[in-house]
Amino acid sequence: QVQLVESGGGLVQAGGSLRLSCAASGSRFRTNIMDWYRQAPGKERELVAVSTIGGSTNYADFVKGRFTISRDNVKNTVSLQMNSLKPEDTAVYYCHVRLFQTDYWGQGTQVTVSS
Repeated sequence: QVQLVESGGGLVQAGGSLRLSCAASGSRFRTNIMDWYRQAPGKERELVAVSTIGGSTNYADFVKGRFTISRDNVKNTVSLQMNSLKPEDTAVYYCHVRLFQTDYWGQGTQVTVSS
């Protein structure tokens, strides 16, 4: 069983920055992939950024150049630095891992960007 606890959401003006963090616990295994999803009201959950245990990263086109995902394999944490935020980035952001064919999600943290 894996527990994911997110922090760092909030309200920010357009053009501002926020940093989200997610701490994983409950398993002695490290997952290959830790990633961030988001879900805006009335929309489906979408993938934002992916990090692998080897250090590779990948981003959705709509955040490339603005968001940076980083991971600490020792502390078993993953962070998302969000710069140049836009009102369309407003959503609940979720940390996600997949371990032994089971998906685990954090509780979500609200990010609101005002125009």
